[in-house]
Amino acid sequence: MSLTSVGGNMSRWKCGIEGCDGRFEDAESAVIHQTVEHERHECKVCGTIVPEGYFAIRHAFDEHTRAEFVRAYDADSSAVRIREDVKDAVEADADLNSVVETLREQGAL
Repeated sequence: MSLTSVGGNMSRWKCGIEGCDGRFEDAESAVIHQTVEHERHECKVCGTIVPEGYFAIRHAFDEHTRAEFVRAYDADSSAVRIREDVKDAVEADADLNSVVETLREQGAL
């Protein structure tokens, strides 16, 4: 997921999941889209099944060390930074309590 520039303003979010061109006005809509519209992700560190996108990133970095992520995903420091930036941007912009409430109402969590 990433914030993209539209007309010089940083106001639209892109889904960021490979093969998806979804764009959204706010981070909440992007996270809900990723959770509802995409397959679940199996964590390569512990095997936990989580929603793809933001929730997968959050799981990886809240539940595991950066070193575990790098080893399990054959990632490098650039991949870690990109995902940390996405996590930080979503958490700075989104009302995640509202997202979780919406997803629970939809039966997606």
